[in-house]
Amino acid sequence: MKKFIAIAGNMGAGKTSMVTFLQQSYGFEPIYEPFMDNPYLDDFYKDMGTWAFHSQLYFITHKFRLHRELNGSSGTVVMDRTIYEDAEIFARNLARGRYMSKRDWATYQELYRTMLEALQPPDLLIYLRCTPRAIRRRIKFRGRASEQAIPYRYIRRLNDLYEDWIARYDLSPVLVWDSDNDDYVQDFRALASFRRAIKPFV
Repeated sequence: MKKFIAIAGNMGAGKTSMVTFLQQSYGFEPIYEPFMDNPYLDDFYKDMGTWAFHSQLYFITHKFRLHRELNGSSGTVVMDRTIYEDAEIFARNLARGRYMSKRDWATYQELYRTMLEALQPPDLLIYLRCTPRAIRRRIKFRGRASEQAIPYRYIRRLNDLYEDWIARYDLSPVLVWDSDNDDYVQDFRALASFRRAIKPFV
């Protein structure tokens, strides 16, 4: 039966690893967030206040298209990061930081709500909960140069937004998985627990 499973969580929480695990274990079709050549990014990093709205508009438009393309899949798909996170975490963070004006934020939210009406929600959302301290360790370990200078306070702020969002999310069933402590790859008991949790959705 065709299903849509979404993986959500902060950077370093283990989303890509989870997608790969579900692909290898259950044969699901993986949908990874593609690298997008956002034409506003260079301007955004130079002047976030001027270009935040334009940059986020580009991202959510491309994520909307990716979500719509899921309808053409014949089997169960599992997606690494969702359109919900674009709006509820990253764009909201810019709005709270006043990099996006109230007028632009209101316009963005209206667009987001309109997009949601046209989208199929996931059959299951797996939220990978991870502490900022553990995220910082993982970022350092995986060694991506672009991530090494990310301030700890930024990671913590995103984490707070994730926790606020997941507490309000009601579009589908949610499986909250403690990715700090429950290693479904190395720990047999954690693996058994995870397989039981997702059994109704596979």
